[in-house]
Amino acid sequence: MKICVVQTWPVKGDVAQNVAAHERFVALAVDKGAAMVVFPELSLTGYEPTLAAELAMGVDDPRLDGVQALSDERGVTIGAGIPLATEAGVAIAMVLFQPQQPRRTYGKQYLHADEVPFFVPGEGFPVLQTAVSPLALAICYELSIPAHAETAHRHGAGAYVASVSKSAAGVVRAEERMVEIAQQYGMPVLMANNVGPSDDFVGGGKTAVWNRHGILLEQLDATSEGFIIYDTMMEQVVVGG
Repeated sequence: MKICVVQTWPVKGDVAQNVAAHERFVALAVDKGAAMVVFPELSLTGYEPTLAAELAMGVDDPRLDGVQALSDERGVTIGAGIPLATEAGVAIAMVLFQPQQPRRTYGKQYLHADEVPFFVPGEGFPVLQTAVSPLALAICYELSIPAHAETAHRHGAGAYVASVSKSAAGVVRAEERMVEIAQQYGMPVLMANNVGPSDDFVGGGKTAVWNRHGILLEQLDATSEGFIIYDTMMEQVVVGG
């Protein structure tokens, strides 16, 4: 299976522009064989906790219909981030667009202390079942919680894919943790981060892929948009953007 992690520069609060960017990257990735494309945390609005309440949307928001149409037409699974409106409040979620299927969401279950004033814990699931292998999904702070990776491993995850929004300093800590997860559980790990201004920090980029031994296979820079596709069978990477 070819999994793509995308590094974007989100436009603050502009869903339409961010959707257009997502569609462009998905098309480029699929042309290179990607079967799944994952974007950074809150990628469709930008990581803006103070704006979460006004930007919150439902999974069936019509502004997302173009992404679903692309999934249907190209046969690709797409994971994109939104502030999800729920009965309990606003959750940080990844919307999963799967070909000819109802949209579903993976909610961030473990929140950083800074997020608690703006978000509520979401509802997640241990792994995402695919035609090839179960995949673990993680949203940012979750990758630092040992129980998260352990649960994914117990449910047979074949790869660990983290959607994050981290500063340069946060990326350094995330890199160390991703290597630990790969080495402890013997599975490849992938991280999609953003660049550009986010909330009160600047996205540190460095989107990357490590193999099941924790060896870094490829990493993007700290300022540019782009993507990495990882072939889980051949254990090879392709860079684009």
